[in-house]
Amino acid sequence: MSSNKPIYVDDDPQDELITLNIGPTHPATHGVFQNVVQMDGERIVSGVSTIGYIHRAFEKIAEHRPFYQITPLTDRLNYCSSPINNMGWHMTVEKLLNIEIPKRVQYMRVIVMELARIADHIICNGILGVDTGAFSGFLYVMQEREFIYEIYEEICGARLTTNIGRIGGFERDFNEVAFAKIEEFLKRFPPVLKEFEEMFTRNRIFIERTSGVAAVTPEEALSYSWSGPILRATGIDYDVRIVDPYCSYEEFDFEIPVGTNGDVYDRFMVRNEEMWQSLRIIEQALEKISKEPKGVFHADVPEFYLPPKEQVYTNMEALIFHFKIVMGEWDTPQSEVYHAVEGANGELGFYLIHDGGRTPYRLHFRRPSFINYQMFAPMSSGMLLSDAILNMSSLNVIAGELDA
Repeated sequence: MSSNKPIYVDDDPQDELITLNIGPTHPATHGVFQNVVQMDGERIVSGVSTIGYIHRAFEKIAEHRPFYQITPLTDRLNYCSSPINNMGWHMTVEKLLNIEIPKRVQYMRVIVMELARIADHIICNGILGVDTGAFSGFLYVMQEREFIYEIYEEICGARLTTNIGRIGGFERDFNEVAFAKIEEFLKRFPPVLKEFEEMFTRNRIFIERTSGVAAVTPEEALSYSWSGPILRATGIDYDVRIVDPYCSYEEFDFEIPVGTNGDVYDRFMVRNEEMWQSLRIIEQALEKISKEPKGVFHADVPEFYLPPKEQVYTNMEALIFHFKIVMGEWDTPQSEVYHAVEGANGELGFYLIHDGGRTPYRLHFRRPSFINYQMFAPMSSGMLLSDAILNMSSLNVIAGELDA
């Protein structure tokens, strides 16, 4: 927090405004970004958002990397749900290369992406509780997020920045321990989520702190190109999984939760209900997998699917294939594609222009946090500072996805 030379309205010393920096290092900003606001007492008069503190030039770096070496960059976008970023990128390349993915692999991807969605919403709604003064709920559900990370670990060996999957599928099949842990999660998480909801949904303090705060109309949300839970909280049922299905989402039976007021409370409720729907999807995916041939975990594309590491160490042909794939030595089509997935914060898109070389000619990430956050400063005008903090929390701005 800092203040500079007082600003007077209409040259009247009685109307003094204070300049306040919200961020870039204050915990309430949920990341490294800043808002410079003019305050009249506890009320915000105007503000300007400042971003770019952790800009890492991912899109420019991607122009100098073959496809596989771009996957770790996507981890660092929304690191609360890295697998969705990984899968979205792999699907973009598969669209470019016209690779057909086996059904079993698609269902495996659905499981991982829906687990990531739950993990992301756990963080967002848990921390929203913290920002209203309720710390217990956050601690309670965080155990379940850790269990999801254990499932990631079983699948790929990583927890946060997962680098999970491959172009064409997965590095390895889900083992029995991974399937057992997924089944266990489906049993242990619902009672925890139910108790978490009971802590907040009819809590008088929480309702008064969030209901009616930062309400957004559907027209305003669309004019700012919002997507994801915050758009659906305004009453618009736009979801990429339904509008433009991928990974066979059209085969799944699930509902799209929507709100009515577009306020902080509705955003909280939409994310809660989305976790229930994700559980439904995972249950169906497990059932569908049981009907598919076992042992299938990638497409038959040896020119682009990395050979098993043990073969690379012992077989010269596998070593050559590994080198040619990683270094981008195989011919690829000259084309441009756009592929979007339903990220935890909204439409996560990858616009790839390829000239047939080893690396993308141009790659643009459509980061939902970047799109959603642009409305924060205009929304804050006339809002109490305490309400602006809750508004920011409910937008779930992830600094890595904001800056890229």
